[in-house]
Amino acid sequence: MSLPSFDLIGVGNPIMDLLAHVDDAFLAAHVAGAKGGMVLVDGEDIAALVRQVGGNVALQPGGSAANTTLGAARLGVRTTYLGKIGGDLTAEQYYANFVAAGGDGSRFKRAALPNGRCLSLVTPDGQRTLRTHLGAAMTLAPGEITAADFRGARHAHLEGYLLFNPALADRVIQTARDAGCTLSLDLASFEVVNAARDWIFNQLRLGVDVVFANEDEAAALFQRRDEYENFARELAGFGGIAAVKLGKDGAWIAQGRDLHRIAPVQAERVVDTTGAGDSWAAGFLYGYLRGAPLPAAGAVGSLLGAETVQHLGAAIPSVHWPRVRARAEALVAS
Repeated sequence: MSLPSFDLIGVGNPIMDLLAHVDDAFLAAHVAGAKGGMVLVDGEDIAALVRQVGGNVALQPGGSAANTTLGAARLGVRTTYLGKIGGDLTAEQYYANFVAAGGDGSRFKRAALPNGRCLSLVTPDGQRTLRTHLGAAMTLAPGEITAADFRGARHAHLEGYLLFNPALADRVIQTARDAGCTLSLDLASFEVVNAARDWIFNQLRLGVDVVFANEDEAAALFQRRDEYENFARELAGFGGIAAVKLGKDGAWIAQGRDLHRIAPVQAERVVDTTGAGDSWAAGFLYGYLRGAPLPAAGAVGSLLGAETVQHLGAAIPSVHWPRVRARAEALVAS
């Protein structure tokens, strides 16, 4: 039997992040909806907010599953990605960055449209509030997903934002299953969960190997407040591994009757929480795909999450990766 070509294929929306520092007064005056959430908007809405910010905006490739996929690639995992980029300069920059970071770009699909963008409004507490225009990513259709997209892939990681298009999400997850991939699902945001609770529960019953949720997403899924270890146990009751992420307080991981408290890694400073949960998932999947014990995989997740919040945007700068890789390797080898 031939070995898989890729350990991990990420599936989601390849979005260019626009990052801006704002205060809480700016959010109250210009942004409807809950702080810390994600709302889909159109391109004109993003342009208007950028004008109100005043133009001090940084660009960085993003997208939940893409952040996770590239974090894993930086740790040495063989990765590829399925999503649709546009036909503009932003799309070319996005593609070039993905490949330069070590990901395989052969499974991107393209449209002659502007690339997707996400404005991340970062407040002084490091919290990010997202407004997203999917652009070309929104045009990925179920009929474009084929068995060839998952051929040679061992594990498929899906971002919850796909669930805003249930027909596409159905096609992706079924095609991945048919290809023999194991599966992980990141619930992504409480807005996603509120819109897709029935879909999520149905897929958990069918079988998802790893599910990632933060405290707000878990509370939205079960529609109650509870101890977070109880959420982890309940999610694991569907038969897979459950990771409930608690930000600066670490995480709970459950599998069957086993429950593990994952200690946080203390960040020296918190600049921006954008992508921290995606990085946590990247670290966990790195350990999981190497067969590490769950506490070790969780420890790598905490390592990457803590590193990410110390920098603007979802990506850990290249200069820091040799240290991070060495520490991750030591954690899974111990």
